[in-house]
Amino acid sequence: MSDPAKVRRHAERVRELVASVVRSQIKDPRLGMITITDARITADLRDATVFYTVLGDAAAQSGTAAALESAKGMLRSTVGKALGLRHSPTLTFVLDDVQDQVKHIDDLLAQARSADAEVQRLAARAEYAGEPQPYRIADESEGEDAVGEDAVDEVRDDTPPGGGERR
Repeated sequence: MSDPAKVRRHAERVRELVASVVRSQIKDPRLGMITITDARITADLRDATVFYTVLGDAAAQSGTAAALESAKGMLRSTVGKALGLRHSPTLTFVLDDVQDQVKHIDDLLAQARSADAEVQRLAARAEYAGEPQPYRIADESEGEDAVGEDAVDEVRDDTPPGGGERR
């Protein structure tokens, strides 16, 4: 097992090497406007994954993927010589879709902002559902309520229903 700091250094070096080789040595016309965004390498330093983005549409992305696959051998030998490892790491190229995810998240945030604005607009002109004063206030002129003291006494009567005495 390798030191994690050593693995990080090797991964950064792989990213730099692949970026410089792609920029200077690969002359494939299918290669589009490419940016090497990240590289990750396994702890045993045998497999490296290189993430890249391509400026353009799906045709440019597929052309760039084909160009990287065809140049994989040259890139692997260059990386292996530069790192000075016993085994050259195998390279796997993965299209980094961070930009698409960022656009999707921005769209979701815009929808949430518009929904919040709509809720605030509706809340600004909202009124209470009931009366302004939900509790009954007894007027002095009305007298007693429908349920008076007599009705309360009847409820409190301890005689069981049916008129018998308690035992």
